[in-house]
Amino acid sequence: MPKAKGKSRRQKYSYNLNRKRLYRSARRRAAPRIACSHIRHAWDPTKSVAQNLAEMGLAEDPNKAVPIPKKKLLGMEVESDGQEQGKKIVRKPYVVNEMEYEASLPEKKSNTLSRDLIDYVRYMIQNHGENYKEMARDEKNYYQDTPKQIKRKINVYKNFYPEEYKDFIASLKQEKMDVQ
Repeated sequence: MPKAKGKSRRQKYSYNLNRKRLYRSARRRAAPRIACSHIRHAWDPTKSVAQNLAEMGLAEDPNKAVPIPKKKLLGMEVESDGQEQGKKIVRKPYVVNEMEYEASLPEKKSNTLSRDLIDYVRYMIQNHGENYKEMARDEKNYYQDTPKQIKRKINVYKNFYPEEYKDFIASLKQEKMDVQ
């Protein structure tokens, strides 16, 4: 098959390109971005991955870090293949300490309910109390939830905001007392 006409031409040197910027951007793209900020700040680009991780006290290969013990047969001794030659010196222990501290912090609850759902649940409880069949027939039940679906939504609200729910119920009881 014949080649396309313009493809056999030799490459000409482009004087308009900034070679320094091209080289830098290519290196940046080639080197992966380290997600962990502690490791990223302690990373030395002149050293290899194994050397960097060893300096930080991290394992490069998990299989070598926690080896599987070999079972000894009766009467036979297994030779050690130099696994426990000597402990490597950890020059940057602060990396592991910071990572351990960060891991020990309690996880923040980031999931919340929508404002619409909260208002919907509060409206239903305020007008109908615990009567889920009445709630299902209410005109504000736009999505035509069944009584069980409404009950489930109320339970989700109770689990997400237990203190707010208790305060809301207490305020409803207080309103009933004031009316009577």
